[in-house]
Amino acid sequence: MHAPVLVLKDSLKRESGTKVHHANIQASKAVADIIRTTLGPRSMLKMLLDAAGGIVVTNDGNAILRELDLAHPAAKSMIELSRTQDEEVGDGTTSVIVLAGEMLHVAEAFIDKNYHPTVICRAYNKALEDAIAALDKIAMPIDVKDRSTMLGLVRSCIGTKFTSQFGDLIADLAIDATQTVGVDLGQGLREVDIKKYIKVEKVPGGQLEDSKVLKGVMINKDVVVPGKMKRKIVNPRIILLDCPLEYKKGENQTNAELVREEDWEVLLKMEEEYIENLCMQILKFKPDLVITEKGLSDLACHYLSKAGVSAIRRVRKTDNNRIAKASGAVIVNRPDELQESDVGTGAGLLEVKKIGDEFFAFIVDCKDPKACTVLLRGASKDLLNEVERNLQDAMSVARNIIKNPKLVPGGGATELTVSATLKQKSSSVEGIEKWPYEAAAIAFEAIPRTLAQNCGVNVIRTMTALQGKHANGENAWIGIDGNTGAIADMKERKIWDAYNVKEQTFKTAIEAACMLLRIDDIVSGIKKKQAPGASQASSKPKVETEADADGEQILPD
Repeated sequence: MHAPVLVLKDSLKRESGTKVHHANIQASKAVADIIRTTLGPRSMLKMLLDAAGGIVVTNDGNAILRELDLAHPAAKSMIELSRTQDEEVGDGTTSVIVLAGEMLHVAEAFIDKNYHPTVICRAYNKALEDAIAALDKIAMPIDVKDRSTMLGLVRSCIGTKFTSQFGDLIADLAIDATQTVGVDLGQGLREVDIKKYIKVEKVPGGQLEDSKVLKGVMINKDVVVPGKMKRKIVNPRIILLDCPLEYKKGENQTNAELVREEDWEVLLKMEEEYIENLCMQILKFKPDLVITEKGLSDLACHYLSKAGVSAIRRVRKTDNNRIAKASGAVIVNRPDELQESDVGTGAGLLEVKKIGDEFFAFIVDCKDPKACTVLLRGASKDLLNEVERNLQDAMSVARNIIKNPKLVPGGGATELTVSATLKQKSSSVEGIEKWPYEAAAIAFEAIPRTLAQNCGVNVIRTMTALQGKHANGENAWIGIDGNTGAIADMKERKIWDAYNVKEQTFKTAIEAACMLLRIDDIVSGIKKKQAPGASQASSKPKVETEADADGEQILPD
């Protein structure tokens, strides 16, 4: 017998084969279990304490997982899933994780039977194609202009969220905001940029019912000289600048030696004239409001207020862009290049109001605003953060519909239909792949099952009844009413999901499950080279604990 050959360093820890598959599946299931209870209208909230001691109270799958700090590599990749989902379509973050967890769970049985992971993956991918095809079959197009349909849709999307108790409020806000900033690209395409042109301003105080979408923009600034400048202007002419209205200082400490005393006065005079010049160039256009992203010197203030012009300084670049979009002004970099066309006349009213203890400048009643601000009011900061998250989701859904106006039934009906279709098709799949294919079909039932669980109804009865209804792929619209747990027709209850949210959910979940199943080796250990003097002993125990902390409890050797 030959002596064993050491290939890997002592400090490295290697796990391979089925052990890894099991560890990965357990880890993914653990992640799925964390957020399983946050699916559906009867969902629970999670309270997370972050390192700084702040609290996050939410049931948005992505927001929860973002805060978690995990040790297991497979679990980390699950978290990436919900992030992708959030960035792509903004909704369905919880469903993705639950579905992926379930896909892996049903794969476990096959790995025990020594199926090769690639066989399982192949079957899953086939199932994914058929699932998308089944989705296409049951999707129905809608009219984006029809407000009530849109409302029902956005409502069912945020019905699972905390704010559903405020009725249509958030849904209204989301639809108003997204319809405002939609830009037609031609060919019937609409581009809605939520991030750039919809600003959500959270102001604690007041009631949630006071929240509204402004037909324009608001910024957290007051005019520069509150006493002198007008705080309310009707139909203001707005000029937006991107340059400081003050004398240019030298780059570094500049020393100027002056021989005669009068030179000093000349110097000061030059500075004053320079600023006066700038202001005169601006005042040529008779603006009522000058907004700059940079500083505004006292002297410039004086000239402007003398001419009866209000000024706001040091506005954020993003805010400035929004004002430009809303009022039709063009942001100018040098005052001497101003043209009449750069002056924004689209706004109907400028008003500075005090809300809470801060001043806000409102530029509202715009003619055809392409940017807007959503003003959220509410009792506490935590509440506002949660409302904002829900609003983000709602706006994403509204955006998705505007981009791709197709609907599928909600309440688990889609998943059940897909599941039934796949079950039928599985009999025509030949060879060994048939079984994993069928398992994938069963895995889709995780979503309606979880919905039923969260309602607290008898899960087995409900699921059997639903499967019976869906047996031959008919009654595609029968699902669970998440509030009561009763079996109902989703068309009547107006419980919908956006087509591309569902599609993305299925794709992400199955592809992720395949990726995790394909891992058969985890090598973990210390990467850093140790200083030659440091003793090996001290580093040894560290590796054991660090490498796979949760793997240890899962796999009793």
